[in-house]
Amino acid sequence: MATNPLSLPLHEKIPRKNTVPRAVELVLLFLLLSLLVYRLFSLHHHGFPWLLALLCESWFAFNWVLIVCIKWTQFDYKTYPQRLLQRITELPRVDMFVTTADPILEPPILTMNTVLSLLAVDYPANKLACYLSDDGCSPLTFYSLVETSKFAKIWVPFCKKYEVSVRAPFRYFTPKSTPSKNSSDEFQQEWKRTKDEYAQLCQKIENASQKSVPCDLNGEFAAFADVERRNHPTIIKVIWDNKEVDVPSVVYISREKCPKHPHHFKAGAMNALTRVSGVMTNAAFMLNVDCDMFVNNPKTILHAMCLLLGVKNDKESGYVQSPQHFYDGIKDDPFGNQLVVLYEFMGRGIAGAQGPFYGGTGCFHRRKVIYGLSPDEELSEGKLVEVELQRKFGKCMEYIKSTINVLLGSKTNTHISSDESSLLSCMEAANQVAGCGYEYGTSWGKEVGWIYGSTTEDVLTGLTIQGRGWRSEYLTVDPPTFLGCAPSGGPASMTQMKRWSTGLLEILFSSKSPFIYTLNGKLQFRQCLAYLWILVWGLRSVPEISYAMLPAYCIITNSSFLPKFNEQAIFLPIAIFAIYNLYTLYEYLRIGQPVRAWWNNQRMWRINAMTSYLFGLLSVILKLLGLSQTVFEVTQKDQTNNEDETDANAGRYTFDSSLIFVPGTTILLVNLTALAIVLLGFCRVARSGDGVGVGEILCSVGVVLCFWAFFKGLFGKGKYGIPSPTIFKAGALALLFLHLCKWGSKDKIVKI
Repeated sequence: MATNPLSLPLHEKIPRKNTVPRAVELVLLFLLLSLLVYRLFSLHHHGFPWLLALLCESWFAFNWVLIVCIKWTQFDYKTYPQRLLQRITELPRVDMFVTTADPILEPPILTMNTVLSLLAVDYPANKLACYLSDDGCSPLTFYSLVETSKFAKIWVPFCKKYEVSVRAPFRYFTPKSTPSKNSSDEFQQEWKRTKDEYAQLCQKIENASQKSVPCDLNGEFAAFADVERRNHPTIIKVIWDNKEVDVPSVVYISREKCPKHPHHFKAGAMNALTRVSGVMTNAAFMLNVDCDMFVNNPKTILHAMCLLLGVKNDKESGYVQSPQHFYDGIKDDPFGNQLVVLYEFMGRGIAGAQGPFYGGTGCFHRRKVIYGLSPDEELSEGKLVEVELQRKFGKCMEYIKSTINVLLGSKTNTHISSDESSLLSCMEAANQVAGCGYEYGTSWGKEVGWIYGSTTEDVLTGLTIQGRGWRSEYLTVDPPTFLGCAPSGGPASMTQMKRWSTGLLEILFSSKSPFIYTLNGKLQFRQCLAYLWILVWGLRSVPEISYAMLPAYCIITNSSFLPKFNEQAIFLPIAIFAIYNLYTLYEYLRIGQPVRAWWNNQRMWRINAMTSYLFGLLSVILKLLGLSQTVFEVTQKDQTNNEDETDANAGRYTFDSSLIFVPGTTILLVNLTALAIVLLGFCRVARSGDGVGVGEILCSVGVVLCFWAFFKGLFGKGKYGIPSPTIFKAGALALLFLHLCKWGSKDKIVKI
């Protein structure tokens, strides 16, 4: 009997078989616990290094327990967009949000490609609207969007007519690209015309960026005259209203800013986008992407709808998150920020709990979930009191009407007219809800919208949603849904890691920590452990630094923290080291990553832990003490191409004068000094007793290898060299460490 296609599921959640990895993880856990027990029972025979090693390894064991719990059950997802099109007669509306904050750090041409890729997706254009939030209030960004909307009328029909697979033109029209010789004459002519038009667009934006003012500030641009980045009124412009051409509507938004009002960085921008879109198009679903994250799979929205509409209960998919993938990643991931293995195994493990974390980009939200609705909460018109709605959502009546439609589950936006001026007719209400004082006395940023209080507003918002009981889904398809650019160079990568660790620790020590939501909310225990794993990244800096300095300390003070090679207990650390590294290497090889990528990620995780995470921890401590406030730092975005890989300096570590490089340089200098002591014969290697052994020397060599990029930086020039002030500061700290080592020495330290 044939199966009715309408009864087939829109998606499948398929468990992975990972029996062998589970066994290896449990063996490692057993060895770690055995080592801790051994250290604990032999503590009275050893001194300070043994105690410090016990504390550090206790932290590593705790972290491994979290990892084992997260990876225990992993899931793959499979979606069926063709079944969706057969089943759904009218697809739901989707509002698409793009956020940018600085036209220098985030080049407009990169942002415009993201916009173009969104406008060209395989989805009914009359069901889409694209909103660009410009938190830099830049006339250059607005000018670029105006010119891009003109090109979109050529690009979008071209993509849909010829089923173009990559719909970001900077990826489609590469310098070496040519139309297929087997293609029709019509296609070749249109291809050349479209490429020429895109080249003109790029040239216009490039020329405008070279000027202090990109264009004459009159007409539509008059609103940008005499505005300051952090002090300006609301500017909302309807660039394109979907009426005649099959291209989604495009709206530019720069919310009002005033020095006396906190603007809450990206979270504030997302809330303004939510309200403005609520009075204009009020789609039931919202997609948000960063300005550098273009759509790589034209059917992305259809795949997401399979997960959002293919569930029996909306509770199962409060939001749908795509893993982050990157284009033109430097070979072997030298900066360890492409996170391929992390998303492949940890991401699918978290998906097996209550669902993936909200990652801040590439995420589809239910508007009612963002509005603070709980999954078991049933609303009727009688329960929606106007006064209560105004207290929660603000006093704009047009927005309150649209909110009621969302909370009641209305399929249409009844307050939006179908006439030609539909979007323009909402301008007054849109300007009102984008004002910097609109949120005062409301629940925005507390219970509604993107939650304030952390520089990682994405994780905090996702935690709040899952704390109410919502689950989330993992959108993993081939080809990947979105592609972005990973930070290149040391400063950009470390700035990003610092912001992450800062924001995550802010959440841990806030009233919205996962412990609170597990005890008083509906966050599952395993999901709580998953959140705990990332929230403690900043705390990891303390045991990592201590463990990295321990071998040098033992060499300088002629002590030990490892069993000697003639002792049976030496098997424990050797086995842990060997099994862990072979296991992690297996994970990289399993998904086609080279050995060098594995090594780069291993060393960069440790470098980041001892530098970026440390400064994140210090930032949060200063905030908790009331001495300073954390700041959202925008990461430099680069538009790269495949030719960069042939550059001799591609992947080479770069430095600047930031203090963030001081800890790593200090650790390197201390371990180099310790090895010099051994090589010069000032320290004898003991085969038994408490003296320094071969293990400590090998560990010190391992630390130097991890910081090999810093070692080359000591002798590098320009941006590839560590600045002299940084070396002097690190040298002073290293000398201080050597002096302090005398206090812990049992034997007389040699004079160098």
